[in-house]
Amino acid sequence: MVKLTMIARVTDGLPLAEGLDDGRDLRDAEYYKQQAKSLFKNLSTRQNEPSRMSVETGAYVFHYIIEGRVCYLTMCDRAYPKKLAFQYLEDLKNEFERVNGAHVETAARPYAFIKFDTFIQKMKKLYQDTRTQRNIAKLNDELYEVHQIMTRNVQEVLGVGEKLDQVSEMSSRLTSESRIYADKAKDLNRQLRKLKP
Repeated sequence: MVKLTMIARVTDGLPLAEGLDDGRDLRDAEYYKQQAKSLFKNLSTRQNEPSRMSVETGAYVFHYIIEGRVCYLTMCDRAYPKKLAFQYLEDLKNEFERVNGAHVETAARPYAFIKFDTFIQKMKKLYQDTRTQRNIAKLNDELYEVHQIMTRNVQEVLGVGEKLDQVSEMSSRLTSESRIYADKAKDLNRQLRKLKP
């Protein structure tokens, strides 16, 4: 079940829109909103973050998509299907870009696009129940996007493995070179002792 939805500008973490709710649906709503805002700020300071990611937080999972200068984020129950969460974000992204895309850079205050909440609420209702015919069809679609996310993570892990191999090789080479250096130092000390009367 979709619990929280926020949209922010990536360059500075400025919140642009939020799915407003009365708080009854989510305990500790303010705590999770603060976590989402911290995540936006963190994304604004980092380079080369994955454009799609899921981040676990307690009993929930934040899912986000970064497209251009905008981050679309939702928080769902852990049991909510990842495929549906990302499809929900895609639908939000497409409509937000269509309606507000040209004005993102000129937004000067938080929640400049608060009227977008109407669309967020409409989409949230469509995605609430994973058992509806529409959502089952989406789940049965090809899982290309989810596979792409997993493949990227595996590739990153493999890249880390290659770097570890390089570090290990350099460490071995430094160890052998330090042994040679130590042996030469001993030889020089012996020669120096022989020269002294």
